[in-house]
Amino acid sequence: MIDFHQSPFLVIWEVTRACALKCLHCRAEAQYRRDPRELTTEEGKALIREIRDLGAPLLVFTGGDPLMREDLFELAEYAKGQGLIVSLTPSATPRVTEKAMRRAMEVGLDRWAFSLDGSTAEIHDAFRGTSGSYDLTMRAIGMLRKLGMPLQINTTVSRYNLDDLPDIARLLEEMGIVLWSVFFLVPTGRGKADDMITAEEHERVFHWLADLSGRVPFDIKTTAAPPYRRVIMQREKMKSGPGAAAGAPPWVAGRQRQLRAPRAVNDGNGFAFVSHIGDVYPSGFLPIACGNVRERSLTEIYRTHPTFVSLRDPERLKGKCGVCEFRSVCGGSRARAYAVTGDPLESDPTCAYVPREWSKRAASSS
Repeated sequence: MIDFHQSPFLVIWEVTRACALKCLHCRAEAQYRRDPRELTTEEGKALIREIRDLGAPLLVFTGGDPLMREDLFELAEYAKGQGLIVSLTPSATPRVTEKAMRRAMEVGLDRWAFSLDGSTAEIHDAFRGTSGSYDLTMRAIGMLRKLGMPLQINTTVSRYNLDDLPDIARLLEEMGIVLWSVFFLVPTGRGKADDMITAEEHERVFHWLADLSGRVPFDIKTTAAPPYRRVIMQREKMKSGPGAAAGAPPWVAGRQRQLRAPRAVNDGNGFAFVSHIGDVYPSGFLPIACGNVRERSLTEIYRTHPTFVSLRDPERLKGKCGVCEFRSVCGGSRARAYAVTGDPLESDPTCAYVPREWSKRAASSS
């Protein structure tokens, strides 16, 4: 089992911020042209070797649009040669061609992920800020299915598509995807606090996803939603009753194969993000720069930077999260806490749960 104090399970490298889309929620605030300060091909290969040496098994190339880098598949092939599991999250633009997909298969890419934020062109294109994005996405998905490459769909939940989630799920069943990665909007980059759904709506979606996971042929994973693990644990406890034998880990809904990490991953805890210019963050949604790989090793930053160290210690959490009985398996979204309060150790403002100890304190003070 990976010791998250020593090694992340997942490293995401934002290889570029260049992208042709203008997504409403874009964390990167993407631009149309590549930044001349981007890590070079050789710097990228050095980073990949360090990720290998750090012991992180999974690397995701993201952006912007990774396909804006001409050396993308050279980097992907190199990462595969270093023994890493490699995924790619390109934007659905004319750059997504059958030739590009075949090249991805040749280098051994493990998974290709597309974003789909609405079941219709009207909803998806409004979210992506580009007319025609939905049609390009569906065409690309069709090409990928034809080639037989495993397909992951990413969806960001916001107030703009909350009511559309059941229709998106039905559409995904027809696509034959292997994983639905459901992101919950964090107000950073272009994303705004008003774009988020409420705490009560988060809770309803968590329960809906838990129900859905038992009915659909694909796995479901959440991102920026640690309280989902708490919901699963509560539901499993209700089903099994006191004294029941331990089953799957509490953040696994439905099937054991849904487990993507040896234990719960959170911002800076089993997770690291490297920007296009080499800055290292606890996650892409938690914009606290902790160093740069051109000046300090990723290993040193991940293991010793005070921000990373504090994020791996549930005893440092504050407010409701600090006294919550689920803080070791949930911990709340540190990125969302930072976005709303300015303190990454404060309570997750979109968690509706009231811990027992918090209730006791409220009762004693009233």
